[in-house]
Amino acid sequence: RHTSLSEEEENLAVLRHVMNELLETERAYVEELLCVLQGYASEMDNPAMSHLIPAPLQNKKEVLFGNMPEIYHFHKTFLRELEQYTDCPELVGRCFLERMTDLQIYEKYCHNKPRSESLWRQCSDCAFFQECQKKLEHKLGLDSYLLKPVQRITKYQLLLKEMLKYSKGCEGADDLQDALTSIVGILKAVNDSMHLIAITGFEQGNLSELGKLLMQGSFSVWTEHKKGHAKVKDLARFKPMQRHLFLHEKALLFCKRREENGEGYEKAPSYSFKQSLNMRAVGITENAKGDNKKFEIWCNSREEVYIVQQAPTAEVKTTWVNEIRKVLTTQLEECRGT
Repeated sequence: RHTSLSEEEENLAVLRHVMNELLETERAYVEELLCVLQGYASEMDNPAMSHLIPAPLQNKKEVLFGNMPEIYHFHKTFLRELEQYTDCPELVGRCFLERMTDLQIYEKYCHNKPRSESLWRQCSDCAFFQECQKKLEHKLGLDSYLLKPVQRITKYQLLLKEMLKYSKGCEGADDLQDALTSIVGILKAVNDSMHLIAITGFEQGNLSELGKLLMQGSFSVWTEHKKGHAKVKDLARFKPMQRHLFLHEKALLFCKRREENGEGYEKAPSYSFKQSLNMRAVGITENAKGDNKKFEIWCNSREEVYIVQQAPTAEVKTTWVNEIRKVLTTQLEECRGT
């Protein structure tokens, strides 16, 4: 009995430690957000600074900062709520669950990120940003701070995972698990939109018009085109192409991944757009050539066939097939409705 008690004590010590980290990083995060809103966003409305703001940046505060003010106001309250769990860290999952709907403000933030990034790229070396950064005495530029919300939601996942590990059998373990699952869902949406930012060369309107991004991932793709009755086996047929697929509600995009060295720790992916298939014209065959990791997407009554293969696992393939089916079913129902 004695040993298990000390194990419980050890677990509690770790939980307190993780809780401490959660609170300290939360405080720092709230301060950083405030810093950016006062030191940059408010300065955009400051008449004394207006001569430093280049034309493309004028009246673009909402584009550049997205809903960061909303995120800041949420976290100011959230921090106070988290602090109430200082002495019972194993129950903090409840606090996250009560606020899960509010945490979806991050999806909105990330949805705006592509617009924010391209505006930043356009104006990053202008005098206005340099002046603000100097006043704040920040070593890092504004772009690093605009990434903070994305990093914060990732940090929650890590901290909740850690807490879960040391609260087995505790009263709050189920809540922690549910909170983690929800955060992972938000992270997926965030992560997907971060990949979307990296697509270049899509000239057919705006990516946001394609509906929600449902799935994205890399595959080998074989193509077959039938011209007239003869099957033209082009060279691509024998050599699969590496393609990154983005499944939206209205279209499936095929892109080619390029590795580019980002400033960060990992290479920032970037994708050049190759082609898109309108989901209204698409059909699907679940198992291509009897392989449970391959499936076929085709259009124009099989004039063009894309054999998508090398899914990492059969589960991954099934998830894709199911998502595509869902889109097709929804469309069918809409057609019937109209």
